[in-house]
Amino acid sequence: MNVSSKKRLDNAYNNAKVIDFDDDSKFILFSDCHRGDNSFADDFANNRNIYFHALKHYYAEGFQYCELGDGDELWENLSFSSILDAHKNVYMLMKLFHKEKRLHMIWGNHDMVYRNEAYVKKNLSTYFDPKVGEEVELFGDIKYHEGIVLKHCMTGQELFLTHGHQADWWNFLFWKWSRFMVRVLWKPLNVMGIADPTSPAKNYKELIKVERRTKKWISDNSNLMTIVGHTHRPRFPEPGDIAFFNDGSCVHPRSITGIEIENGAISLIKWQIATRDDGTLQIVRVLLEGPRKLIDYKTE
Repeated sequence: MNVSSKKRLDNAYNNAKVIDFDDDSKFILFSDCHRGDNSFADDFANNRNIYFHALKHYYAEGFQYCELGDGDELWENLSFSSILDAHKNVYMLMKLFHKEKRLHMIWGNHDMVYRNEAYVKKNLSTYFDPKVGEEVELFGDIKYHEGIVLKHCMTGQELFLTHGHQADWWNFLFWKWSRFMVRVLWKPLNVMGIADPTSPAKNYKELIKVERRTKKWISDNSNLMTIVGHTHRPRFPEPGDIAFFNDGSCVHPRSITGIEIENGAISLIKWQIATRDDGTLQIVRVLLEGPRKLIDYKTE
């Protein structure tokens, strides 16, 4: 494993925000929503109804929402305000989570500008509401993190959440160059259906490299349960294997995947549209893997 990705993952872990939890706590983890401006290049737009319905369910059921990076597509889109306008209902729902201290945000390579607290304050704390003709609160004092550690009150077990691009040097160090390429070159090509080759989500070789480096880091850290996004490839290991989880993404064709933590157990889930016998469509939750007890992954 190259030294730099080890250093970057160490850094994300050592500076992570710690959230205490127990078996009564409930978390939903989504990442890689890539919320855009609802144009042809907005990959999120296809799944926006599925995502909104799922998030409404989790809000009603008392879950906390952790977003593991690349929530907003700030490579293709210059400003957050165009994204907010396109998906207002989603942000109003996230605002409710935030008001109840149930929203935990991590930045990824596509929204790396959120590393900068001044940028977050300027763009996310308020928005202009044309109905009242003035600025109103959006996320107020929200903070973005590079990593979050969920720490179990009783067992002391830790779950490390981060975006996962730390193991992808190109997208970590040269994200501004990648962003430039995406804006100038790939956005128009994306509309025609040509994929960006620097993205591990689209490039299999890159994906394998990123996964291998992350797994090596997990092994070196006494198999610390680690949950990432970034590659868009869902991962759910068996207990005893390397504890490398990936919640997938919200831009799969016609479905979104995520990870639920509930009753001291972890599951990989999918939300998709299904057809009823009478021909109407409904959004359903499908269990893909689990639930598996978190404690089964604990190493001494």
